[in-house]
Amino acid sequence: MTNTPFEAFPASLVWKNTPVHTELLGSRSLSITAAGHTDWFIDPLDRAWNKDDAPVALFTPPDGEFVFSAKIRVAFASTFDAGVIQLREKTDLWGKLCFEYSPQNKPMIVSVVTRGKSDDCNSTIIDGNEVYLRVAVRPEVVAFHYSTDGAFWHMVRYFTLGRHEHLSVGLSAQSPCGPGCEVLFSEISYRAGIIRDHRSGE
Repeated sequence: MTNTPFEAFPASLVWKNTPVHTELLGSRSLSITAAGHTDWFIDPLDRAWNKDDAPVALFTPPDGEFVFSAKIRVAFASTFDAGVIQLREKTDLWGKLCFEYSPQNKPMIVSVVTRGKSDDCNSTIIDGNEVYLRVAVRPEVVAFHYSTDGAFWHMVRYFTLGRHEHLSVGLSAQSPCGPGCEVLFSEISYRAGIIRDHRSGE
């Protein structure tokens, strides 16, 4: 793993799992290309599907309360291709908010929370290959949101990972069933503080 300074983040990025390709595109954009058959998922039924090999650029947030977001464009080709914002407390305690290609060939908002095993929840279908994703974090509380315009936010999930002692946050690409997936993260934004209402997204 290598540390990568990047202006849009409050701390250096540390790569967990090396991407096929990555590129900084200005001060607030980053592209990540995942290799084929990479994922981040602990299947509650299939013990063989215990995956932690998707490339992710992680940083350690300096604040206990923060909001992190990005516009995500995914070159969808295969089922479960996705661009992802991840929150990682430890190997078997984490959450991810995905813009993912469904088995019905529809771009979709998907969230996964893992506490030993993964809890997978499909949400809203999105028209097109771009969307905004956001995580809002407070001590012991996390909210996931999405937006089609970067202004009006919809709640996807409201949950807890318990007390955050080793929390890291990052951007990831995955291609569990395909030969690889390229994701562009742009308009990346980090700010300390909270949003007014987790449920309304304001």
